[in-house]
Amino acid sequence: MARYVFVTGGVVSSLGKGLSSASLAALLQLRGFNVRIRKLDPYLNVDPGTMNPFQHGEVYVTDDGAETDLDIGHYERFTGISATKSDNITTGGIYSDIIKKERKGDYLGGTVQVVPHVTDRIKKFISHNIKNEDFVICEIGGTVGDIESLPFLEAIRQFSNDAGKKNSLFIHLTLVPYLKASGELKTKPTQHSVKELRSLGIQPDIIICRSEKQIPKAERKKISLFCNVSIDNVIETVDVKTIYEAPISFHNEKLDERVLSYFDIKNKKTPNLKKWRNITSKVLNPRKIVDIGIIGKYVNLKDAYKSLDEALTHGGISNNVKVNLERIDSENIKNHNLKSNLKNISGILIPGGFGKRGSEGKIAAIKYARLNGIPFFGICFGMQMAIIEAARNLLNIKNASTSEFGNNCTPVVGLLEEWQKGGKRMIGSEENLGGTMRLGLYDAILKKNSLISKIYLEKKIKERHRHRYEVNIKYKDDFEKKGLIFSALSPDGMLPEIIELKDHPWFVGVQFHPEFKSRPFTPHPLFSSFIKAAEKNKEKN
Repeated sequence: MARYVFVTGGVVSSLGKGLSSASLAALLQLRGFNVRIRKLDPYLNVDPGTMNPFQHGEVYVTDDGAETDLDIGHYERFTGISATKSDNITTGGIYSDIIKKERKGDYLGGTVQVVPHVTDRIKKFISHNIKNEDFVICEIGGTVGDIESLPFLEAIRQFSNDAGKKNSLFIHLTLVPYLKASGELKTKPTQHSVKELRSLGIQPDIIICRSEKQIPKAERKKISLFCNVSIDNVIETVDVKTIYEAPISFHNEKLDERVLSYFDIKNKKTPNLKKWRNITSKVLNPRKIVDIGIIGKYVNLKDAYKSLDEALTHGGISNNVKVNLERIDSENIKNHNLKSNLKNISGILIPGGFGKRGSEGKIAAIKYARLNGIPFFGICFGMQMAIIEAARNLLNIKNASTSEFGNNCTPVVGLLEEWQKGGKRMIGSEENLGGTMRLGLYDAILKKNSLISKIYLEKKIKERHRHRYEVNIKYKDDFEKKGLIFSALSPDGMLPEIIELKDHPWFVGVQFHPEFKSRPFTPHPLFSSFIKAAEKNKEKN
């Protein structure tokens, strides 16, 4: 029977509930247990697919095409377990399901209410599709005290009663701030946060205290006393130098032991943290530093490119170098300041995105990389901008662009109006943007003897997609005559998946998002190859 661990947060948001959940899962895995992690988000969007990255960070995509919260990425990277559509749900998704049922008359004319209908739907999500898992870790988004999270907290309270107290565990993550003026750590915010949680009927069994300084025993005793939690179950998590230190830190604090003790599970297997120590050492003690320029329009919010940042770090780990990320706003790039913006940059990466804003800066940077032999990596929208740049400057199509920006152009990139998957015809819609893209895992066939085939060492690959527009295949022959090779296509040969430039040190564009499949212990080959090329470029210069 599965045991359920519920992780809530208090005081402030962004304390690291996702990383804490992922770290606990990784530790339980190392002890030989099967683990599943799920995220419950309180916002009213059906999913984050239509949300601006400035609002909620990146949109993460699973193999089966779910657009999910970025914490799902942490779960996958730390555990190696591929998430599914059933691992992330929002208030919007829950209400959408309930309203559809109500309109169909499924409630037989009864009054539809938050309790029991909404809470029952949440409880069904928590336990749905659980098979041989020993532990199910459920992270509750938001902060205790938020209005929108109340149905979730009520649902997990009910779930705990239904499953039995010894089959469910509550972990509460709070902030213990350090006041420089008085030189003190303050436990009062934690006390108030737990008081708020207890007023909703939930007594935390373990409290994880986030702090920038170590928490003395006296302060832990105070938290234990006023929050009604054993002092052994007051766990500190001090800021770490790299997120890959987190499992080591939590194990040192005996978090995994305390969880097993609560459930009265005897497990003598000591987690072997050697692989975590190895990658932590490589991140913190690199032999060289490589500067990579990420040119996008969401660079002011770090979480907007979270998986990308981590995949580049993984590429650095595989080459034993530190990847220093220079975030450059594409709106600020003009032809006259290209050199000053890109000096000391050893590799240029254009990430995914939508919309015209900042696109000309990206195109200018791509041209600079192409002409100056700088390693270039274009992902999704970045590949499309590379095609537009090549069409304008190699094929001499001066008004080449994408129909995403309007119809007054020669569309070398166009709207994906329909496609086939699993035998079903899918139609995109300009009126309904949510879930209308090419989403999830798709096959691509690699061209023999291409750079890309040497990187992957495969004939066929599967990668995760998230886009609505496609490169127009009819220009393929014209591009290849100019040295821009279409080195991977969809199995039917209709959709360009990867492009590369002949006679260039490293110039690759991909229509998919390889960052979603990169892991710290198995870096994605494209990122490993890109960082290696950037390192060579730095040595040359």
